[in-house]
Amino acid sequence: MASNATVAPMAATSNGVFQGDDPLDFALPLAILQICMVVVLSRLLAFLLRPLRQPRVIAEIVGGVLLGPSALGRNQTYLNKIFPPKSYPVLDTLANMGLLFFMFLVGLELDPRSLRRTGKKALSIALAGISLPFALGIGSSFVLRGTISKGVSEAPFLVFMGVALSITAFPVLARILAELKLLTTDVGRMAMSAAAVNDVAAWILLALAIALSGSHSPIISLWVLLSGAGFVLLCAFLVPPVFRWMAKQSPEGEPVDELFVCATLCTVLAAGFTTDAIGIHALFGGFIIGVSIPKDGPFAGSLVEKIEDLVSGLFLPLYFVSSGLKTNVATIHGGQSWGLLVLVICTACFGKIIGTVVVSLLCKVPFQEALALGFLMNTKGLVELIVLNDQTFAIMVLMALFTTFITTPLVIAVYKPAKRTRRSAYKYRTIQRRDPNTKLRILACFHSNGNVPSLINLIEASRGTEKRTGLCVYAMHLMELTERTSAILMVHKARRNGLPFWNRGVGPNSNQVVVAFEAFRQLSNVYIRPMTAISAMNSMHEDICGSAERKTAAIIILPFHKHQRLDGQLETTRTDFRCVNKRVLEHAPCSVGILVDRGLGGATHVSASNVDSVITALFFGGPDDREALAYGARMAEHPGISLVVIRFLVSPNAVRENIGLEITEAGGSRDELGSQDEEFIGEIKEKISKNGSIKYDERVVSSAAEAVGIIREQSRCNLYLVGRMPVGQLVANMNRNSDCPELGPVGGLLTSPDFQTAASVLVVQQYHSELSSSSLASLKVRDEEREMAEREEEEEETPGRDSDTN
Repeated sequence: MASNATVAPMAATSNGVFQGDDPLDFALPLAILQICMVVVLSRLLAFLLRPLRQPRVIAEIVGGVLLGPSALGRNQTYLNKIFPPKSYPVLDTLANMGLLFFMFLVGLELDPRSLRRTGKKALSIALAGISLPFALGIGSSFVLRGTISKGVSEAPFLVFMGVALSITAFPVLARILAELKLLTTDVGRMAMSAAAVNDVAAWILLALAIALSGSHSPIISLWVLLSGAGFVLLCAFLVPPVFRWMAKQSPEGEPVDELFVCATLCTVLAAGFTTDAIGIHALFGGFIIGVSIPKDGPFAGSLVEKIEDLVSGLFLPLYFVSSGLKTNVATIHGGQSWGLLVLVICTACFGKIIGTVVVSLLCKVPFQEALALGFLMNTKGLVELIVLNDQTFAIMVLMALFTTFITTPLVIAVYKPAKRTRRSAYKYRTIQRRDPNTKLRILACFHSNGNVPSLINLIEASRGTEKRTGLCVYAMHLMELTERTSAILMVHKARRNGLPFWNRGVGPNSNQVVVAFEAFRQLSNVYIRPMTAISAMNSMHEDICGSAERKTAAIIILPFHKHQRLDGQLETTRTDFRCVNKRVLEHAPCSVGILVDRGLGGATHVSASNVDSVITALFFGGPDDREALAYGARMAEHPGISLVVIRFLVSPNAVRENIGLEITEAGGSRDELGSQDEEFIGEIKEKISKNGSIKYDERVVSSAAEAVGIIREQSRCNLYLVGRMPVGQLVANMNRNSDCPELGPVGGLLTSPDFQTAASVLVVQQYHSELSSSSLASLKVRDEEREMAEREEEEEETPGRDSDTN
């Protein structure tokens, strides 16, 4: 205490170096430097650890340890200049402020109602994951108290050790599951349910331990516990109605009122002050407020977006460096200390993994899934170590670091859900099939609410004849997983993944997507199930293709990476979406359609009785064109849809003039492809005799320019149906300089700025086990290479054009 009294308090700001002040002797500039160092180092480590698929918390823990006395702090000059003891009060205050709001976010990510809905299996796994490691933690505490932690209070230390070994870090687990694409699997859902129960139980025990540690008098400890229980009950009854009212005033799609955000932040601070005054750590106040806020509607997610960046990006890393300053790995020396470290790590892993695996096997969970659950439940954080110090703290930090670090590689090694979910009976991978009366399964993907109306109108058109079991649609919301994607968003999406829309409730604050799909389901009797893909953009195609294979879809519908502006031109939404589409086209286990939306049917769903659409199918030849026309023939069964089929035939004179031009395509020789086309067109002509809504027209043309002119004549239709890579001489030179070669020559023409139309376009690729070389080449072209090719082509073609003119 005497040494602390001699440390002079730091002034807030300096007068500047020109007046002889050293900025590092003042609180504000020193805090700014400390924050910058922490953030830069943790982000750099996160980047380096990304190939190992480690959560960011690992980088932050390691960064905190490196900045402390374990590494850089061995240089006393650095330590005394950058992290002097007189700066600790400011640093700890900022760190605990960040921790307070972080715990509010953790509480916001836990839904008490989900705990009540937790199944017996997940509840059993959670209890086993707490009880065995808690018991082993108590056993370890006796060993530690007899060696390196002499003199600490017995009861609180027993509980602290038990909690440190038994807790599962809920936010860290959510991130790991999302990055491993397990969030929406049975293992992921069970792990999240069990972790939620585990988290709440562990924090209750930790609150008990803190209450016991603050006083030597049992009466005072009892008062602390009773006051804490009273605070929890008060929050449980008062907080939800107030925030429910705020949520009603914040409809989805509109920003949350600044007053509500301010009131929430003040409530968190007031709760932290109250729990600190009671004698429990301030962070419990923030945690309880977060748990008490209703999770329905967009309000909770909006709060996360407002707060998370500042807390997770700036303030929370300060907690890790504050912990790192207390962690001196050098204090772990000698056989005894290293032996205790090994003991704690082995005890933590054994208790958590074995307890979880044994109970999972008793609940008849397959062994691989049980083992994966054990490793996942062994995920730790640092927040639960808030009250430990010195050598024990260093040991527990290394334990948390080790157990969390090994989680991802071990789960990858033992559990491969993609291989387990493959089906051998995947019969219908295309729309074109011998028996058109079989059920059609569509995986329809969307990025945002803006994609939904046109998607629903396309599904409406795909119904075919009035057969309730004739169409099955899986509506997949594609969500990007980023560093700022909150666990609350991931968990809520995962919890509802695969549930029927009608089981979610349609209230005033329900998601607009839910309302739209639910209304369509009731009107059309089409079987629709929601799905969610939460992935990084560079691996989202794996989720899409994997889901299509599991659901045995015949076609995947993807939104185009451009949207229509008010002036009618197409503008890039995100280039990442284009990369996703290209990868899906290359790796899809079924046919693929890319929907270029120009307001198909308008901004709302058009009911079946009001549908009045004209669809134009352009047929040049080849498997993709056959698939597009097969889709169009199904659409033509809808009473409100007319299908116009335009087949382009090459004039015999043009063939003789271009006899040197050879085109090689996958799917057979030109004669074989021609015979398949003729056979398929024959089937279409048979349907025309039964269905008056199909009009068939053959056009004989001698050049690509003539074909383009005919296509322009149909620009007043509602939807173009085209194959991605048509076969034939006509399309070989059509629109070679397209901005989007992945759409093929005809799709590129219909989406080019020069082609004026209000019609949407569906570009279809038929499934083949191997794509043709030209099809693959169109997916591999890079923008820079294409621009260079265009310039070279223009230079080469200019003399030719002049000579032709002459």
